[in-house]
Amino acid sequence: MNVAVKPESYTHFEARPLSPTIGAELIGFDIAHHNSDTAIEDVRRALLQWKVVFFRDQDITRAQHIAFARRFGELEIHPATPKDQEDPEVLRIAHGANSKGSENNWHSDVTWRAEPSLGSILRAIEVPDVGGDTLFADMYAAYDALDPAFKKFVEGLTAEHDIARVFAKRLGANADALRAKFPIQQHPVIRTHPETGRNGIYVNIGFTERVLGLSRKQSDWVLNELYEQAKLPEFQCRFRWKPGSLAFWDNRACQHYAASDYFPLVRIMERVTVKGDRPFFRG
Repeated sequence: MNVAVKPESYTHFEARPLSPTIGAELIGFDIAHHNSDTAIEDVRRALLQWKVVFFRDQDITRAQHIAFARRFGELEIHPATPKDQEDPEVLRIAHGANSKGSENNWHSDVTWRAEPSLGSILRAIEVPDVGGDTLFADMYAAYDALDPAFKKFVEGLTAEHDIARVFAKRLGANADALRAKFPIQQHPVIRTHPETGRNGIYVNIGFTERVLGLSRKQSDWVLNELYEQAKLPEFQCRFRWKPGSLAFWDNRACQHYAASDYFPLVRIMERVTVKGDRPFFRG
């Protein structure tokens, strides 16, 4: 059941919710200066409660962006990052008149890894005056609202996640060669969060290929039911970007969708991603 979360109190900022269960702006937090252990722990607690947290008016450098992300764990390097880039931890996502945005599907980042990311921190460099919002969906709430019989059926199922579904074309790479470097991974359809202990839907349109142990027709039906659940507005919040804004989302608890409604205007973002652990389900 989608029940509003009672906001916790924090020492270093005020958490201002964007919806009853997902998304909160952290008012008064300065990434450049609030770098004590207690400040970072406040942010982590807010992230666990709200699944995605937002920061406004942050005048920081790329190096400070990386340093902030590193406070939450080891950083990963995305295969789409140019090999000669000075800061390989940063994935630059730039679109304009010659490149229409293609991140407009519901997904959790890098579920094709054996140990998908804990979370991603995205910084707005240049954004259009209108459009280019990012939407976030609460996978706890989506799971909780499933029909009880269907919920019981999908618990314990396993699905395959394939990097080639998206990045073979995007990287101009041979699908088999890409899979040889990043083998297809098997993850639970319903994932237990390692810190909160809550269960959430853990399949996504971008990277999930099929559910094991089912026919292709059965698998497609199960996945589509779960995808449609994730699309419900009741489980979502929407963030309007401004230069200097950042979003930090928990890939273990939510999905996101970058609205590609601003073409041919320019939208430039930089993402730093924190490594996670192996997904599991505990009923």
